[in-house]
Order: sequence, then structure tokens, then C-alpha cells
Amino acid sequence: MSQDHTPVDLFAPETLGARLVEEMSDALVVSDREGAIRVWNKAAERIFGFSEAEALGESLDIITPERLRARHWQGYDQTMRTGRTRYGAGDLLSVPAIRKDGRTISVQFSILPLTDAEGEMQGVAAIMRDVTDDFAERKALRAELARLKRG
Repeated sequence: MSQDHTPVDLFAPETLGARLVEEMSDALVVSDREGAIRVWNKAAERIFGFSEAEALGESLDIITPERLRARHWQGYDQTMRTGRTRYGAGDLLSVPAIRKDGRTISVQFSILPLTDAEGEMQGVAAIMRDVTDDFAERKALRAELARLKRG
């Protein structure tokens, strides 16, 4: 038996893109026009606790805290209608999110609007990072600073 030893071009866009999606340390969550999850990488599994099989096809509600859903969907629907968002071009958004186990975490993310050939919005790709520990540390430092100023 002979094996094919054709070298793989690690820098070819299709090879590099597939590796980035699967192996990057940040979550990649891609949703369609209706907010159904279409891409969920390994980092999303680690951060949010849902397997790819559990997340694909589900609404973004699985990671959006209930108290924030109305505001989230208002902005999401407006972005899908208009093709414009106030987040993008490298802007980072910090929001609470929920894990499968119900625990609230803090995430920072940037988004990439996904348009078709006619420029119509078809979905959104979000790159997310769990910043729960950093957020808690900053909150504690602010509280300590406030205490010292009062003091």
C-alpha cells in the first residue's frame, strides 16, 4: 500500500482558513439572517459548553442572557434589514453571555457582517473571547480604587 505524500500548502487560503476556524483559541460563531447558528468551532464548545451538534441550528438565545434578548434581537434584526451595524471594523463589544451550565460569563467580541453578491445581509460572524477573569479583576480594582479615594 502506498500513501499519497502530496505536500499540503499550509498557506493556501482554503487550508489555512479551515485550520483557523477549527484550531483558533477564540470562539467563532456564525449565524444566519434568522439568528440560527451555522458555524460553531472547538473554542465555542470550550467557552460555552455546548457541543457543535447541540449548537448548530439553534438560536443565538442559547448564549444570550434572557434579560438581554429583546435588545439583542432588536439590534440583530436592524442589522439584517439595513446592512449596517454600529459594531465592526475592529470594534470590540463586551457583553455577558451564558454557558450551557447556566453560568454567566463575560465575553468580548468583534463581528463581521456576511453579505451575498448583491450586498444583502445574510448573517454575522462573531469572534468571541471569554474575559470573565479579566472583567472580575478590573471590577475589583475599580472597587478598591473607589474605597481608597473615599478613605
